[in-house]
Amino acid sequence: MTVLSDAPATPAAPGRSTVSDRAPQRPISAERIAAGLTLVALLVLGILAVEEVGISIPAMVQSWGNAENFMARVGGLSFPEPADLAWLIALTVGLVLVGTLLAAVLSVPIAYLAASNTTPGNGWRAAARFVGVLTRALPDVVLAMAFVLMFSLGTLPGILAIGIHSIGMISKMFADAIEQIDEGPRLAIRAAGGSKMQEFASGILPQVLPSWVATVLHRNDINLRGSVVLGYVGVAGLGLEMSYAFKSLNYGKGLGIALVIFILCVAMEIISSLVRGAMLGQQRQTRSWIDRIIHPRLRDATASEASAPPAWAASPQTAVRRPWTAERVRNTSGIVVAVLVVIGGVVVSQINWLDFFTFWGKLPEVAAKFWPPSFGSYEASAMIAAMRDTIAIALAATVLTLLPSLILGSLAASNVAPSSSARGIARFLLVGIRGIPELILAIVLVVITGLGAQAGVIALAIGGIGLLGKLIADSLEEVDRGPERALRAVGATRLQTYTSATVPQGMQALIGHSFYMLDTNIRAATILGIVGGGGVGYYLLNASQGSRYETVTAIVLMILVTVLVVEGLAMWMRKVFR
Repeated sequence: MTVLSDAPATPAAPGRSTVSDRAPQRPISAERIAAGLTLVALLVLGILAVEEVGISIPAMVQSWGNAENFMARVGGLSFPEPADLAWLIALTVGLVLVGTLLAAVLSVPIAYLAASNTTPGNGWRAAARFVGVLTRALPDVVLAMAFVLMFSLGTLPGILAIGIHSIGMISKMFADAIEQIDEGPRLAIRAAGGSKMQEFASGILPQVLPSWVATVLHRNDINLRGSVVLGYVGVAGLGLEMSYAFKSLNYGKGLGIALVIFILCVAMEIISSLVRGAMLGQQRQTRSWIDRIIHPRLRDATASEASAPPAWAASPQTAVRRPWTAERVRNTSGIVVAVLVVIGGVVVSQINWLDFFTFWGKLPEVAAKFWPPSFGSYEASAMIAAMRDTIAIALAATVLTLLPSLILGSLAASNVAPSSSARGIARFLLVGIRGIPELILAIVLVVITGLGAQAGVIALAIGGIGLLGKLIADSLEEVDRGPERALRAVGATRLQTYTSATVPQGMQALIGHSFYMLDTNIRAATILGIVGGGGVGYYLLNASQGSRYETVTAIVLMILVTVLVVEGLAMWMRKVFR
């Protein structure tokens, strides 16, 4: 018979530990405390930046009369002739596709050198990482300015500007994918005497190809939205036509073209999602019609189905004569269509290939215009203050983006959303928000709120919800489901599971995405200054229009230093909170 006693437990004898003493306790390092305090400081600075900007909803409501007057002046939307509009759309899509493909090709060797498991040495890795950061920090509009001087007007300056600027993010994502591969196949090829090229082609590329394709498609969507601003420096396409319309005060036509760009961005987003889903294998029964349109998911195959070989591989004889199944026909057709689209993009872009042989003579003259850097007639204090304003705009926009992105991104995650309908609607909203180019949104907000930082902050905050929300949704869907199932098994509510299992596992990704958002906003805030969004972009526009290219270089160097600091902080945070 067992006797239960309520007497208090006796203290452990000297030299003997209790259960609580033996429980593993993770020490909190000084570096982790410093990282946490840095995050708090950045959040406080962002809140102060929001207060400094002075965003006031009542004031915006009172300013709605400005929008009514503007719309009265517009009188109605107008569009170019159908044939001209079709040509402008084809031209814009073509130069964006070619520019993104150029970046993808150039990013492969950079990513190979930047990945820790494939780089020949630390020096190569540091150099490759620096190239990535440098190309990310160079605004595509500044690159377009330089290429317009070296090449004839047309699509080539835009293609090169998009391509070089995109190398930074694509190579970074490529390198991260290489570092996460299973080393077994590559080491097996090396043990069999395979060359470095064979290791890459057979041991690395098959593992990273789906991730790489998804990265390129995502970057292509971003480049399509960013191509709007390139029209303001002479790059052909819808952006140039829209800039002509606004400069000539033909607001109806300008807004009509803006609507076309929005529809085109949403359509490209949906097509990219469909392509990603087709490559990864669609689920047999998606859970809502919106899911089927904008977010095809992985095929829900059982372990036996996933591991079982296809029927045609039952014997070597049948493997040699592989039949044309429906899946093989679909995959082959997709490859053919992709090749034809790329060829069509090159043809439509009408690249003057002779420019690649003649621009070398202009290179020293153009380089002399951009170097040495100088603030020119501007006071150094004024330029530093303008850069501070740009950072404040980016911080304020990032802070305003965080909470809505977390809410909408969580609802868009399959393991968090309360229902398939809620998830589908959240995904649909994210696609719609991402389809609005920040430049167009800033132009509309400048009309309502007037010139200044307020329009830039709101435009970046709204645009950031679509991007950050999607990244958060994808990250939350990728967490280990084991802790979630364990909490639900003991009766935890959906909210308890979310706060105790889902968010803690995704915290590192959330921090990384937030810093990526800040990095993106710093560059975007510079561009929005071109249309009156405040910050250093105003001086960048004046310097470029006045052909004071040495001032452009000085401004770009300030942006580069700022982006390098943010990149360093992000790398430190990811390491500390790993």
